[in-house]
This record gives sequence, structure tokens and C-alpha cells, in this order.
Amino acid sequence: MDFFAAGSRPSLKANAEYFTGTVWQDVIVEAPAPARVRALRVAFEPGARTAWHTHPLGQTLHVLSGTGLFGLRGAAPRVIRAGDSIWIPPGEEHWHGAGPTTGMVHLAIQEAADGKSADWLEHVSDADYERAPE
Repeated sequence: MDFFAAGSRPSLKANAEYFTGTVWQDVIVEAPAPARVRALRVAFEPGARTAWHTHPLGQTLHVLSGTGLFGLRGAAPRVIRAGDSIWIPPGEEHWHGAGPTTGMVHLAIQEAADGKSADWLEHVSDADYERAPE
């Protein structure tokens, strides 16, 4: 068993190669093999967002606080709010982040295939981010 007391692991600033704006990540679990689960608490400042990406085994997002946006390739973004949950199937190109003027925090849960839990693509353009939500 591994026990991690609250505050014993530092928050990590998300890699600018995969995120736009200021994003903080707190690891909840990175289970050792043969388990594959990884869960993160991700806090997006207003305007911050992920790059386009996919997950080999899918991803679940659960919004903990704030209001944000979730986008699929070729579609207008959707507004997401505290309490919303989203299942993203394997291989589906998507992005998620805060709204333009509001922060958003979500729990991101995914599994790794061959040690990899995401395939990162290009940054989300301002035009895609600013597209009127559904």
C-alpha cells in the first residue's frame, strides 16, 4: 500500500507543450503495473486549455468547480459546469479547459496503454477556442 498525506506531493505546472495558459496538476493516483489507472486534479486559470489530444483507452472527466469548455474536432465547444461528467472514447480528438473569464477544475481519469495515457496533437487555435458554444 502507498499512502500519500494531503499536501505531501507538490502541485505541478502543466507542460506548455501540451497546454495554453496556466494550468496546475495534482496527481491523485499513478498506479503501478499491472494496474493502468491515472487520475489527476487539473486546475485551469481563465482562458487556459489543453492542446488537442486523444487517449488510447479513453478518458473520464468530472468537473469539480467552475465553468469551462469541452471541444471535439469539427464541432462547437460545449459549456461544462461543476457536477458534469464526460466519457471520451478511445481515439476521439478533443480538448478541454476553462472559460475565457472563469477558472475550472476537473478530475481527469484515464488508463495507460504501453505506458502512454495520451497522444498530444497541436495547440487549440484561438478561433476554435473562441467559437460560440453549443
